[in-house]
Amino acid sequence: MRIGVIVPQGWVGEYNGWNSSDAWARTRDVAWQAESLGFESVWLFDHFHTVPRPTEEITFESFTTLSALAVETRRVRLGHVVMCAAYRNAALTAKMISTLDVISGGRMELGIGAGWKRDEWQAYGYGFPPARERLGILRDHLEVARAMMDPGRATYAGEYAGVRNAINVPKPLQQPRVPIMVGGNGPEVTWRLAAKYADEINLDGMTPGDVREALPTIRARCEEIDRDPATLGVSAHVWHEQLAQPGPERVAMLAAYADLGLTRVIALIRESATSDEALPSWADDARAAGVELAESTALGS
Repeated sequence: MRIGVIVPQGWVGEYNGWNSSDAWARTRDVAWQAESLGFESVWLFDHFHTVPRPTEEITFESFTTLSALAVETRRVRLGHVVMCAAYRNAALTAKMISTLDVISGGRMELGIGAGWKRDEWQAYGYGFPPARERLGILRDHLEVARAMMDPGRATYAGEYAGVRNAINVPKPLQQPRVPIMVGGNGPEVTWRLAAKYADEINLDGMTPGDVREALPTIRARCEEIDRDPATLGVSAHVWHEQLAQPGPERVAMLAAYADLGLTRVIALIRESATSDEALPSWADDARAAGVELAESTALGS
């Protein structure tokens, strides 16, 4: 099992009262520290407003921040946990992800979901369509992304997104394409989309017990389309409130996820915004749970 670190970007209020220059410097420094400690990947949320209530505080935009971190880091994989499909044109998203894969030396992941945060949808002029439509948008964006990363020109005509003879050059460095991670807890539609289009399904906020109950259904979604369930990775985004206290409980949680066969756990350690000890403590707990981290590297190298 691998461990991914969500770096601070302000979404959960960790930058309330900060000035933007200091906040960006801290985001970069935590990404450096995550890489130096041997964590496998660095992630960002794709949100515009703070949670749970929108406030006039810093929330860094995800694509531009990942672009900077692609240059600031050398080893960690990079991605969204997860980007909202409807926030950007489908073909443009694929173009940006492909370009970022080149910039990062082949380290990008395409993490994508249907979106849910009504206040920012409406504030930014997207409306807030019903769940059925948001999931339809996700389906069409997955089709477009795969078509754009395949060889040659891309053509796809969907209900909510499409391309016609679209050129996407440069293609990603990773072949056959950038890995796709679909995020969401919906067993009827989201998990079917993951089984059809993705390399990984990311479960949001599920405890090990929740994951244990979900796994048979996820396997069934693969079997419905004659896909080997072993080819679909299962990961968990663990909310920061579940990880606030280092020590035995965190170790036990990680060990339980590993025992279930999860490919990856992704988490924000909120205290990393203000403490240089928060991520080393998280690394210690990961090792105590039997998780292997990469060999440490020099900070920012």
